[in-house]
Amino acid sequence: MAISQSEAMTPEEEPGPEAGGGLEAPYSTLESRSHQMFPQLSADDMARVRRFGTPQNWRAGEKLFAIGDTGRGMYLIISGSVRLVRRDGLGREHQITEQGPGHFLAEVGTLSGRPALVDGVAVSDTQGYAITPERLRALLVAEAELGERIMRALILRRVGLIEFGSGPVLVGHGTEPQLVALQAFLRRNGYPHTVIDIDAERDCSLLLDYASAPASDFPLVICADGRVLRAPDEGQLASCLGLLPEFDPAHVYDVVVVGAGPAGLATAVYAASEGLSVAVFDCRSPGGQAGASARIENYLGFPTGISGQALAGRAFVQALKFGAHIAIPLEVKALHCGADPIRLELTDGRMIPSHTVVIATGAQYRRPDIAALEHFEGRGVYYWASPVEAKLCKNEPAMLVGGGNSAGQAAVFLASHAAHVHMLVRGPGLAATMSRYLIDRIGSLPNITLHTHAQISALAGEGWLSSVRYECREESPTPITLDVRHLFLFIGADPNAAWLRTCKVEVDEKGFVRTGGGALGCAAAVPYPLQTSVPGVFAIGDVRAGSTKRVAAAVGEGAAVVAQIHDYLARVQAAVAR
Repeated sequence: MAISQSEAMTPEEEPGPEAGGGLEAPYSTLESRSHQMFPQLSADDMARVRRFGTPQNWRAGEKLFAIGDTGRGMYLIISGSVRLVRRDGLGREHQITEQGPGHFLAEVGTLSGRPALVDGVAVSDTQGYAITPERLRALLVAEAELGERIMRALILRRVGLIEFGSGPVLVGHGTEPQLVALQAFLRRNGYPHTVIDIDAERDCSLLLDYASAPASDFPLVICADGRVLRAPDEGQLASCLGLLPEFDPAHVYDVVVVGAGPAGLATAVYAASEGLSVAVFDCRSPGGQAGASARIENYLGFPTGISGQALAGRAFVQALKFGAHIAIPLEVKALHCGADPIRLELTDGRMIPSHTVVIATGAQYRRPDIAALEHFEGRGVYYWASPVEAKLCKNEPAMLVGGGNSAGQAAVFLASHAAHVHMLVRGPGLAATMSRYLIDRIGSLPNITLHTHAQISALAGEGWLSSVRYECREESPTPITLDVRHLFLFIGADPNAAWLRTCKVEVDEKGFVRTGGGALGCAAAVPYPLQTSVPGVFAIGDVRAGSTKRVAAAVGEGAAVVAQIHDYLARVQAAVAR
């Protein structure tokens, strides 16, 4: 999940859970919406909520929940009061609010039973109702108007926690790649955190115990419960924070979606809302490539534009609302088909059974054949342009390679941070590959220079990228060297389909998954438009051969595949019943 106060919001429009990333964003927007963040329910509203809960009592001083505790659901207060306190890994505590009768205690993570992000302590003897995550999701669906108010409050509360910097504290040395990667991971998943540069804040007394740690320990992650992770990867961090769900090995899903980009999330929303049992896996964060888009302005219904992360954050919450089981970051290693159920093998060894599988793994930006490229990845070379990377190149020159819409959106976004953006394309211009509105915007920005017929030939630097050499036939017959510490690559994409080899799913000569197949002789083998060569395995979005590489097209395919899955499941059940 992710939430951004930079998104233009009308009074009726809630942000998606992608905002923030530490303490950078102002809190004034949320202060003006405190009535939506902490609404007081009427007696009639409370009666409607009570139908979904069970009564409970707490003594004065008793904790209803504590940071890191397994999420038990939402609490409705009938009498008494509860104090909510946030704290970070350094032990700093701040009271958020005190809630009394008619108020409810929950935030976005409550929908899926994620660990609590704040402490809740009864100030006086308190009576209330506990609504489990499953019953809370039922409430949101059954009580549409009340559910809308509750959902908006849950999202705004997560925004507030992100902006205040609650939760784990990331401690590292400046722009070290692993620190940047962990920060980006938490931000794109909408998880509250604070980042401290130990080189800039060595006088912070709270860090004295860690300042002398060996370099191999950094970055450190100090969790709110006191645990310290030393140089963790994203999976270790997610496990420590309780982001990885448990699975019932005996449960067979109706559909497992692999990939949480726009296509995969659309499938999750439509399938779960129609009563199918759904699981979604992604190895990084919601949004896919679209999640890295600073602003999408040609997506239907958003005339002022919306960031890819905000769009993904909203879709993520929708999927949770309807009961989809979302597991991020967990990676699918292999697909084992040929029988019902199909089995998905995770990299941690677990096997997940499902009657159908939707491949929505999208595509990844290509790595050009440039010497030393791998050495500089994370040290000045990036394949996306989020606020984390934009902050690194603030008031410094940057270079961006690529001529598609994602490259154009990134260039415009970076231009508002970097001193200058040098944009390189191999062709004669942008007209053949980029939307007109982006071309016009790039042309109007004085700190973007377009270099055509250009190609990078070498990278240089000691540890961190310091210069780029490129050839530009129109500008100079000899190579040009430019002093830049930040290079962004958006140069086309390759399909994420290597994990399908164990299932022998048919792909084209470029590795994209062919669809329209499935007539292999079994009772349920019907050549659905989005089915692969393997019955019960479907492909949508950028990974599909012949797909339109646009967010709207991906969302459309994500919705369309659900109808085909319904028909497929009905045919399988009919064949079994014979």
